[in-house]
Amino acid sequence: MFEKATRLKLRFETVKGLITVEDLWDLPLSSRDEFNLDSVAKKLFKKVKDSEEEPSFVTPVTVNREREMLTLQFELVKHVISVKLKEREDREAVALKKERKEHILRLIKEKKDAEFSSKSIEELTKELENL
Repeated sequence: MFEKATRLKLRFETVKGLITVEDLWDLPLSSRDEFNLDSVAKKLFKKVKDSEEEPSFVTPVTVNREREMLTLQFELVKHVISVKLKEREDREAVALKKERKEHILRLIKEKKDAEFSSKSIEELTKELENL
């Protein structure tokens, strides 16, 4: 799919002009302005939908090259979106795991501190002398 798109030198229409296949990876999933993957996908979806022709039941089906290109563009954008969503999901999972680990380490430290502070003065003095 990407090989075909680069060989055809496909360009994608955005509010800031045409971009290349490679530029899709730099677009955010969404943003306050219309310069994002969601907007590009919505426009392509509408164009693909509008390019559908009613089938003829008498004449043979002809290949609609424009629709093929639009469909290819749409599939590429959908793929980039799915990869970026998965990457975001993975980053969030890593962040949650890190936060949980830090919380557990903090609780362990608190337990050790509580255990240590519950020792008698004699036990603490003895530990101090051993240092």
